[in-house]
Amino acid sequence: MALYPGTEQDRRVDAGALGALVAAVFAACGMRDDDARLLAESLVDSDLRGIHSHGVLRVPDYVEKMTAGGVDPRGTPRIVGGRGAVVVVDGGNSMGQIGGTFAMSRAIERAREHGVGAAALRGSNHCGAMDRYAMMALAHGMIGLAATNALPTMAPWGGAEKIVGINPIAVALPAGEERPVVLDVAFGATAHGKIRVYHQKGHPLPEGWAFDSDGVPTTDPATALVGLIRPIGAFKGVGLAMVAGMLSSLLSGAAYGLESGNMVDGAVPGVDGQFFLAIDVSAFEDPVRFGARADAVVREVHRARRAPGVERLYVPGEMEADFTQAYLRDGIPLNLQTLADLAAAARARGVDVPAGW
Repeated sequence: MALYPGTEQDRRVDAGALGALVAAVFAACGMRDDDARLLAESLVDSDLRGIHSHGVLRVPDYVEKMTAGGVDPRGTPRIVGGRGAVVVVDGGNSMGQIGGTFAMSRAIERAREHGVGAAALRGSNHCGAMDRYAMMALAHGMIGLAATNALPTMAPWGGAEKIVGINPIAVALPAGEERPVVLDVAFGATAHGKIRVYHQKGHPLPEGWAFDSDGVPTTDPATALVGLIRPIGAFKGVGLAMVAGMLSSLLSGAAYGLESGNMVDGAVPGVDGQFFLAIDVSAFEDPVRFGARADAVVREVHRARRAPGVERLYVPGEMEADFTQAYLRDGIPLNLQTLADLAAAARARGVDVPAGW
């Protein structure tokens, strides 16, 4: 099972070797070693979970951001405001994964003290897949939520101008014996990075993913890359995206919508915003009882009657967990274009590339 159509051109790559190479590339961009490893880990983890649109596909873009795009590879997040259960964090124009990890960690600390903790982040940049931050709360017996503003790729319903981002949100809920429930969704029918994957593979897009620049449906990935992403649920998806974007930016003073840049000229460095929330289950309910009831919810889905031809029913996060287990064993499948782009980025920074890449 795969999130994207497979081809004979995919190559299996060991996760550890991939992470080491990517960390070396980021260190060569001027990042501190710990930050370079964290950033590399975030991308490899996305590939391990089958979310290749937010995996090492992003390395050339990130290198560009840190070497010529105005992002500070040594940016340092710091708390600049808040009270009680709330913190406001300035990311210091760091990569979003650096500021996001710092901010979510502070939210978890506040939740441990107050039952809930929230962090609003400004001075940030692209932060990768949001499930990573929500899942940070799980190890602490907490529910995690993370949201981000994104470059505008959608139009208001019925419009033809990119002014709304797909603005994803992720929620992770702990279970008992079952796997945690982890939902990570954007409010577009797809993501720009996923369209890039289809374009690299030469596959048409599924119906209902995108419009051309005039708002006419298209399945051509090249047309979609300059066109519009279709919102999920028509006007409802656009409304949800607006709310997630406002939550991610207005609370911290970060940029919203076109203030953060556009898909032609690129992102404005250091103006992105994210929002993070941690909820300590034990402040509301006995964690054992909560976990048992979460297990019951998961098992209810597993036992439900299936439609013809469906072999298994999944709750959010299970498919990604299966990918991780398989890819750690067999290697991460990456297409040759992604590997070639990664190798070129590494060599450009003076980093040795393993033979055969």
